[in-house]
Amino acid sequence: MLLVPFQPRKLAKVLYMVWRFGKPPEVAIEIVSNKEGDELGKKLGIYEHMRVSYYIVYDPTCQLGEQVLRVYELRGRRYFETTETWLEQVGLGLTLWQGEFEGRQDVWLRWCYKDGIVVQTGDERASQAEQRAQLLAEKLRAMGIDPDTL
Repeated sequence: MLLVPFQPRKLAKVLYMVWRFGKPPEVAIEIVSNKEGDELGKKLGIYEHMRVSYYIVYDPTCQLGEQVLRVYELRGRRYFETTETWLEQVGLGLTLWQGEFEGRQDVWLRWCYKDGIVVQTGDERASQAEQRAQLLAEKLRAMGIDPDTL
């Protein structure tokens, strides 16, 4: 069994209005922090009725059982639980990733590509670009070129 330390943050409630967007969302993700949310009962039924293509229940502290991640796919008008974490209709997958995010080492739920490589966050892309820029600057200096004058 995988146990993940989890401290829920106070987040502003975000509403998705189907009539405003003209269609239901493709994916709904519920993050379980206690047993009071009824994620596998009432909420599953609500998202199924809304016709959300995928309903994901992420239970990092195993409040609802031993499964950390549950994926439900809408087939016709009913949800079916699947072990498949690649969401074909969305063109993205989900994976549990261990690493540092916002200064905290933990296991995180991350979007990924079909090959399992995680989709980088903006901070990760910026850090990678900064490293690349530093490497190029070093190479230019080694060639006798001051990159700050370019």
